[in-house]
Amino acid sequence: MIHITLPNGDVKQFEKGASPIDVAKSISEGFARNVISANFNGTTIETTTALEEDGALILYTWNDDEGKKAFWHSSAHILAQALEELYPGVKLSIGPAIENGFYYDVDLGEQSISEKDFKTIENKMIEIARGKYEFNMRSVTKGEALELYKSQDNEYKVELIENLEDGTITFCDHATFTDLCRGGHIPNTGIVKAVKLLSVAGAYWRGDEKNKQLTRLYGISFPKQKELTEYLELLEEAKKRDHRKLGKELELFTFSQKVGQGLPLWLPKGAALRERLENFLKQAQKKAGYEMVVTPHIGQKELYVTSGHFAKYGADSFQPITTPAEGEEFLLKPMNCPHHCEIYNAKPFSYKELPKRYAEFGTVYRYEQSGELHGLTRVRGFTQDDAHIFCMPDQLDKEFKDVIDLVLYVFGSLGFENFKAQVSLRDPETPEKYIGSDENWKKAEDAILNAAIDKGLDYVVETGEAAFYGPKLDFMVKDALGRNWQLGTIQVDYNLPERFDLTYKGSDNEMHRPVMIHRAPFGSMERFIAILLEHTGGNFPLWLMPTQAMVLSISEKYEKYAEKVLKSLENHEIRALVDNRNETIGKKIREAEMAKVPFMIIVGENEENEAKISVRQHGGEDLGMISIEDFSLIVEKEISRTLKTFK
Repeated sequence: MIHITLPNGDVKQFEKGASPIDVAKSISEGFARNVISANFNGTTIETTTALEEDGALILYTWNDDEGKKAFWHSSAHILAQALEELYPGVKLSIGPAIENGFYYDVDLGEQSISEKDFKTIENKMIEIARGKYEFNMRSVTKGEALELYKSQDNEYKVELIENLEDGTITFCDHATFTDLCRGGHIPNTGIVKAVKLLSVAGAYWRGDEKNKQLTRLYGISFPKQKELTEYLELLEEAKKRDHRKLGKELELFTFSQKVGQGLPLWLPKGAALRERLENFLKQAQKKAGYEMVVTPHIGQKELYVTSGHFAKYGADSFQPITTPAEGEEFLLKPMNCPHHCEIYNAKPFSYKELPKRYAEFGTVYRYEQSGELHGLTRVRGFTQDDAHIFCMPDQLDKEFKDVIDLVLYVFGSLGFENFKAQVSLRDPETPEKYIGSDENWKKAEDAILNAAIDKGLDYVVETGEAAFYGPKLDFMVKDALGRNWQLGTIQVDYNLPERFDLTYKGSDNEMHRPVMIHRAPFGSMERFIAILLEHTGGNFPLWLMPTQAMVLSISEKYEKYAEKVLKSLENHEIRALVDNRNETIGKKIREAEMAKVPFMIIVGENEENEAKISVRQHGGEDLGMISIEDFSLIVEKEISRTLKTFK
């Protein structure tokens, strides 16, 4: 007999060789019908896998992220089979599940696939799915695996297999199809009821531009047609909210091939938006005891060698800048933290002067591959709302919790109410990926976990997601469309203070090493604004809007009154513009609506005679004719509702 521990702590006894589906049936037949994947002792397995020893079992349904992962991974197999049947001679490479759906990279040779072929491929996938073929895993020797793919002249699978150890190689079979696979499938193809191919793109083999470009097909699948329909509706809404589209319509930013890929140019309205966000955070930081600093856009290569950034990112960064001086090299700044370490090192500190909190809106540069660039969310030059806190070990807990409060204040003021925290720890199996001692890592990880617990955060732990110099607390925010984004990060670092030999004199007159906290509530201004654009659809909180009100004169006769209203609004600190163009009032209203202006103030004969304004809210609600003082109270109330007070 074996003992199986369930997530709720219950321990059940089964005969050796029982499967996860047997365990599910012991809970309830109804539950068992919905189980599509499982995890045993930390390894994803099939629902039919024989359990041969005691262990912890997690059963997944479609409602679980891991269940969706198995569902979409299995769907990638179905796509691969469909492509083999429709495109003879196609060479398969890899086909993983991704956050929403799956993809498969294939070498089509002289053949090609375009969107007009999608329906044919989808129909073939559904035909295969209806066969209700079981997914079966089997072990093969390295020789057998190589023989199969060499016979198919598939150099991609051969390369993958050559990097695997004999005894660890498995194939997955369903119907007449076989694929190299580690496992993690749904019971059979019949569970897939609806599929949709979303796009086709080029992708270099293994992401290396020196390798051959393959064809990547993206798709998604569901256990019900209704869920696919809802997802496609959500996609349409996402297209409307695409920050690249809204950024152009609202005249916030642009890109220029002459300037360079991934280097955004901020237009006046976008620059004003950024400035308001910066001022918003600067005010909160000032209350929290931060001091603003400014550092250059470049630094000597040796600076980043000392910090470890050159060893970690140097190969993928902009290459060093050489000067006329022999042996002198500079790098475009990839991170702000080494510069802030040197600011701390500029003078000696005593324990009475700590903590020191240095903040900077510092622009950094990373050479992202051109295929990975995407609007403002993936760029080569971006500005971080960076800060570094240098404190004594016994101050760490309070300082870390204070940063959590600052992040929550930012989220609350910008309408991000649905989020989870993620504690990112190092992977003990790959110590070569990190710098620093085990002792320092343990102290840093414990500090983050304790702070997350004490602050009552809803958090998950992710092993292997830490930065190379320390663990971190990331905030995963769900936007209005239900998509998850990583926004805001706090990191504990014992390692850079050692690398830069940072010290302070303690109360014992001895020299001690400070602890360093890295934090960025926005993350980067570019990415944050992109996510905020898509979350709000361009309807920012009123306090942040570039133009809060547009004064629209009905005709030229009322231009002077419109200007008078504008001055009065400005006296009430309301950001407004006047539209005195010789256009119909209907056209002016439509264009103000398109520009997402929160309030349209219409002035004509009646308004001038009564010294009032007619107010129309974005979206069409008519607030009637009121005084400017009453309107300013409406604005003030709405701002106070959304803009939280930082204490």
